[in-house]
Amino acid sequence: MLNVGLTVLGLSRFQFAMTTVFHFFFVPFSIGLAFVVAVMETMYVAKKDEAYKKMAQFWGKMFLYSFAVGVVTGIIQEFQFGMNWSEYSRFMGDIFGAPLAIEALAAFFLESTFIGLWMFTWERFKPGIHALFIWLVAIGSSLSAVWILAANSFMQNPVGFAINKSTGRVVMTSFSAVVKNPQLWLELPHVLMGAGITASFVVAGCSAWRLLKKDHESFYRKSLNVALVIGLIASLGSIASGDYQTRYLINQQPMKFAAMEGLYKDSTNKGEWSVYSSFNTKQHKTVSSLDVPYVLNILSYHKLSGTVKGQNTVNKELHATYDKKFGKDMNYYVPTKTLFWSFRIMAVSGGLFALIAIVGLFFNRKKSQAIMKQRWFLYIMGLMLWLPFIVNTAGWFVTEFGRYPWVVYGLLTIADAVSPTSTVGSLLFTNIVYFLLFAGLGLVMIVLSHRVLKAGPDAVQMNGYSSEDTDGKTEDPYGTEAFNHD
Repeated sequence: MLNVGLTVLGLSRFQFAMTTVFHFFFVPFSIGLAFVVAVMETMYVAKKDEAYKKMAQFWGKMFLYSFAVGVVTGIIQEFQFGMNWSEYSRFMGDIFGAPLAIEALAAFFLESTFIGLWMFTWERFKPGIHALFIWLVAIGSSLSAVWILAANSFMQNPVGFAINKSTGRVVMTSFSAVVKNPQLWLELPHVLMGAGITASFVVAGCSAWRLLKKDHESFYRKSLNVALVIGLIASLGSIASGDYQTRYLINQQPMKFAAMEGLYKDSTNKGEWSVYSSFNTKQHKTVSSLDVPYVLNILSYHKLSGTVKGQNTVNKELHATYDKKFGKDMNYYVPTKTLFWSFRIMAVSGGLFALIAIVGLFFNRKKSQAIMKQRWFLYIMGLMLWLPFIVNTAGWFVTEFGRYPWVVYGLLTIADAVSPTSTVGSLLFTNIVYFLLFAGLGLVMIVLSHRVLKAGPDAVQMNGYSSEDTDGKTEDPYGTEAFNHD
């Protein structure tokens, strides 16, 4: 019954991709939203304006939801290393385990501890001290990204290791080399800028929908303004960091770069950049394309001259390097269509985010009602809240699909990393279960966030965000009266 072309490798890859994509919906969102909330609370400390305190509490509630869902999906993802990728875990456990252990013991503990302090101590500490708690949460979130990306960067660019000849496993020879991996320090700023874009445009989009309903105008206009300033900075930072990271790939992962630019043949000195291309991936050639001269050279080398190796040339070089180890039948071509269009989604969206932020700040300038009159723009802004999740997924596709056929670049193939004990039946069952679980979690996240928006900023004083009850009396959340249900 299960003999319908399904394989252990294919199902294992699909399951990990599904888990990672869903997990990555919430990781950048929670990292970025922690920072946005921290900025809002800092503005409350600096300006003594209660509106910013309410903003921090209101958007902080959404942050807590995203953090909770991110933790659940992250745990599921880590279990898969033992479930479906045990050969990968055996091969790379000595290196992969160190940054993940530091992430859990240091960064995650810092983040989760101060989330609790931030949630329940609004009236127990001075505003400046309380704002420090959410900054420590934001720092903890960013440190988590550092250590996770340190492990991922080794998979992209292995450094600081040796092969144990008796076991065939990689062992760490230099922790500092792993931490100093240039792949990490080019990837990290781009991920953090993407997190800032995600959170800021979700806040801006939600604010736009409420402004369309003329709900709490002052509150949502201030929220929109803070979000768009952060979004503009993050967009420009994302464009700059993306440029550095992309140019690094020309030499470090030339097959990935060639696929991103849709090149099967080497480029000419004119450096034609394809706006649109169609490909015959079986014959490894471009069928048709719309090209703009010199743009590829400008993007690749920041000058008008230069050439870029195509996939056919890189394929020959990889065979010459790795045939002795992996055999002559290895396929080194990456999914060209996926990388080509994913890269363009990222590139176009980066500029679009910056443009929307600039226009939004102009319409929402102080003492102007322009933003309330431009309903078309509020609709666009409202729809923009979904775009960062698409862009983040496209970025993940470029990063991970571009490493094919390796799970650890040049050392271990994807096919060799899969668990030998996995079966088609078990993987099909867990794929269905995970899909239903993720769909349920996503629906819960959307419903809860919608309830927060519908309830409005005035409702945020309840549920542990304030130590004042409805009578205006101070209540100790740890006192005996808090446990009295009479």
